[in-house]
Amino acid sequence: MASPLQYGDPPRLGPFVIQARLHSMPAGFVYLGQADDGRAVSIALLTRGAALDGAARDRFVTAVREASPRRGTVLTGPAVLESDLGEAPWAATPYQPGRPGAERYLEPVMVGGILLGEVHGPDYVPYWLTDRAPALPGAGRPPRPATETRRRVLLALAVLLALLLLGVVIAILLFRGLDDTEPVRRPLPPTVFEPTPPPTPESQQPQPEPSPTPSQSTPGGTSPGLPPGEEDPDGEI
Repeated sequence: MASPLQYGDPPRLGPFVIQARLHSMPAGFVYLGQADDGRAVSIALLTRGAALDGAARDRFVTAVREASPRRGTVLTGPAVLESDLGEAPWAATPYQPGRPGAERYLEPVMVGGILLGEVHGPDYVPYWLTDRAPALPGAGRPPRPATETRRRVLLALAVLLALLLLGVVIAILLFRGLDDTEPVRRPLPPTVFEPTPPPTPESQQPQPEPSPTPSQSTPGGTSPGLPPGEEDPDGEI
């Protein structure tokens, strides 16, 4: 069943004017076109993802070449009226409602087969399956993402190294400044006053009396220190 064209669909492929979409397949699209003489054609066009993959593009080209009319060959599918096997390959066949058309050449693009034994892991999915935009002839490969020049990369690397060196120097200076500062003084413990008993007076010892001098006489006329009956050398009794 035909559907209207969508954004990105080519308005023309070779000598054919694109009028509608006939099929949307994982590997490409099938369009309804019209030739200059009014004939209706079925055109198969790869997606951009499949066209950029060399293996997928080769499978499509091989299927188209095998269906090209040759002498002494029996065609197994619709005959190819016109084709372009370049960067964005497409092939046109006669359109017959209710019968297979150009979609036959999109079927070999997807890898298939029979797996024997127990199946493990996820199913095989081509990496280009998410790029669903039609491969437009003459568009070429998508532009590469913008990248910086080598000079700018080296300049940015030099600035980064300079900032890193500056950060190391600042860190060294800060650590040295912390080592040179005086240690933090801790507050002294509070003073505890404990009362002491008053001093006790010492007991006075008796002082010895001074001995009399020789010039002092004792009562009785005798000199001190002489026994009685003896005379004093000085003639005194």
